[in-house]
Amino acid sequence: MAETKTKATNASVDDYLASRANAQQLSDCHQLITLFGDVTGEAAIMWGPSIVGFGRYRYTYDSGHSGEAPLTGFAIRGRDIVIYLLAEGPEQEQLQQQLGKHKMGKACLYIKRLADLDIAVLKQLVVNSVAELQRRYGAAG
Repeated sequence: MAETKTKATNASVDDYLASRANAQQLSDCHQLITLFGDVTGEAAIMWGPSIVGFGRYRYTYDSGHSGEAPLTGFAIRGRDIVIYLLAEGPEQEQLQQQLGKHKMGKACLYIKRLADLDIAVLKQLVVNSVAELQRRYGAAG
């Protein structure tokens, strides 16, 4: 079975941001660090070379594949900031409609800048996502 590539590292979050972010993204990323830290109670750490993650959970899929992942996090992908969260279910879908300008993938929220979003709605999306991951997989270990 393939080993999970994205793992927590000791790399510097500040160095990652300095190497990837433009001025607007840097400001937005610092706001996200504060928001995600408030929600999770955890400090930002690097996961792999390009994900700023908060907290952690262990998962095991029906296939038997298991690993560890951040409860939430973000990455800079070109002009977008990608926020990692679960957005399944009616409440999360309703919040997305109130969020502002974004695109949603399976577990990736793509934004251009935080100014386009309702930050209180974003925070609730993250709170709900973290709670669902903890419900499914248990408290961080």
